[in-house]
Amino acid sequence: MNSPPPRWSLVIHGGSGRMARATMSAAAEADYRAGLAAALAAGEAILAADGSALDAVEAAVVVLEDHPGFNAGRGAVFTAEGRNELDAAIMDGATRAAGAVAGVTRTRNPISLARAVMVQTPHVLLAREGADIFALETGLPQVDSGWFRTEERWQALAAMKAAAARGESVFDKTLKYGTVGAVARDAAGHLAAATSTGGLTGKRWGRIGDSPLIGAGTFADDRSVAISATGSGEDFIRVGAGHEIGARIRMLGDTPKAAADAVIAELRGIDGDGGLIFVGADGSAGWAFNTPGMFRGCVTASQKPLVAIFDDEG
Repeated sequence: MNSPPPRWSLVIHGGSGRMARATMSAAAEADYRAGLAAALAAGEAILAADGSALDAVEAAVVVLEDHPGFNAGRGAVFTAEGRNELDAAIMDGATRAAGAVAGVTRTRNPISLARAVMVQTPHVLLAREGADIFALETGLPQVDSGWFRTEERWQALAAMKAAAARGESVFDKTLKYGTVGAVARDAAGHLAAATSTGGLTGKRWGRIGDSPLIGAGTFADDRSVAISATGSGEDFIRVGAGHEIGARIRMLGDTPKAAADAVIAELRGIDGDGGLIFVGADGSAGWAFNTPGMFRGCVTASQKPLVAIFDDEG
């Protein structure tokens, strides 16, 4: 006999890539796990009080944006020009309303700006100077560009430039992808998804990945699934990852886990790396990834919080 679905579910991620116990210090691992646990706690508090999935995913992502260890908000990577350009998206599975921003430079929490786009404008995606102007009009907290800077990210840009000067490949798909995200199902049965990122170290020409693109790196539909992705963004765009998972559930009858696994396998077929988290309309929750690790966590009304990093956990 199948057990009933949990009243609510929350899954988060903090990026995927080549994480290994042998190369991660104990202090760094503890810091990552603490950040993930704090994000889970923020979303859990809302869902346990019968709050909305939309509020829960925003709250969880805000915590991850404020944590300097993840590539979103504070701690975001630098462009080739030495700037932080931030992308984010949020989607309400009940109405399929969505909001997204790309290339913003001064908003402390881009995920909240994405929600403002959804709520306060008739649009879905605002970019660069226009998005920064809209941010000022919303009254959301703005910060000096120094807020986002961490020495680790600055040194990563310097190392990339040095490698390029030696004629080495600049973009390596085996690196850690630092996107953060959250997906949830609330007690009313509604889904939501949120994703935020600083993008790729050394990105140029206003490059935008899958995170702010609805149906690629972020997707929520009460009829099927909520997903947030992390990885080689161009490949997630090419396969339309979020929408494809939803379509497989609705049209083929796949379970959310089977659909997620199928899309990650398809991603591998075009040499794509990364992972995603999901919560299904049926209450199931989990993840799928093809990298050695993914920062991730899950909590439900019937399951205690779980935080994991490496591929042999959880």
